Amino acid sequence: MEFTYILSFAIVLIISFLLTPIVAKVSSDLYIVAWPGERHIHKKITPRMGGLAIYTAFLVGCAIFVRGDQQIMAILLGGFVIGTCGVLDDLTELKATTKLFFQIVATLIVVFYGQIRIEHINIPGGFTIDFGILATIITILWIVGITNAVNLIDGMDGLCAGVSSIILATFAMISYMQGRVDIVLLSIILLAAIIGFLFHNFYPASIFMGDTGSLFIGYMIATISLLGFKSSAFLTLGPAIFILAIPILDTFLSIIRRKVKGKAIMAPDKEHLHHTLMYKLNLSQTKTVLIIYMITFYFSQVSYAYILDKKVAFYMLIVAFIVIELFIEKTSMISKKYRPILKVVDSIRVLFKRRQH
Repeated sequence: MEFTYILSFAIVLIISFLLTPIVAKVSSDLYIVAWPGERHIHKKITPRMGGLAIYTAFLVGCAIFVRGDQQIMAILLGGFVIGTCGVLDDLTELKATTKLFFQIVATLIVVFYGQIRIEHINIPGGFTIDFGILATIITILWIVGITNAVNLIDGMDGLCAGVSSIILATFAMISYMQGRVDIVLLSIILLAAIIGFLFHNFYPASIFMGDTGSLFIGYMIATISLLGFKSSAFLTLGPAIFILAIPILDTFLSIIRRKVKGKAIMAPDKEHLHHTLMYKLNLSQTKTVLIIYMITFYFSQVSYAYILDKKVAFYMLIVAFIVIELFIEKTSMISKKYRPILKVVDSIRVLFKRRQH
């Protein structure tokens, strides 16, 4: 079986690597490009349908190596809907409500045809919370939320592709430990398709993945996480949440920040985590991306620890969230007034100085 994993990875990576420049050429010839502007970091016209190479390579890999049961077929059908949405958005820039419609349709295919739902939560102490009729709504929120969270981090050369690669590699390793061959193959095939593209997308990028790529990758990560960790939601969905900490956190902060500033939730801005690192800490694109890679890798290690020793994972999370909270306050990612920990620190400093005098 291990040979199959290696072979599938190698074949899909080569397909993606060779296909990406072809897609870039066609995209440029058809003027399907990302133009420089106030909302963007890049300074030159860049083809933006690289996600089509990722999607095509992934489908070829699935056709060769994956045995399609009803759940896998549901995920692939939903992926086609999301892929179509991404292509249309790269061509015409769809409204947010239209993209949300496509995402809900894809999710309903997964829920009703694939019978994949977060149906209950098992919590420590032997208690179970059954979601009942809310299971469908919660599953929709999860898939749509993660899809858009991954889409939001696609704002810098190599960022979305690299973070997604770390997430999928972690999914593959955890699933391998649990003997889930189907999930390992899905994760490895998508990972290979993304890495083949990443060779052309890392700074300075010759092509962007566009919404064709970021929406599809986000959707696949969301559905694979449910397929792999749905059996005991609170305890086994935990690793998925940890692995996805960066896109989830960035999305959560974006919602809070826009609410505080009185902006629409879907309104674009340049205050995401990668923007903050780059502009407020004066880092280059490459350094910014590598730092976010390292943070994502740290959370992937938290997911491993969660499976092996939950106490260790808890301590790792505490350290991570204290550091992240201090970073959020120091850089005013939410607002200049939001600094609860720093206010306490300042108060302690004032008291200490008074005692000295």
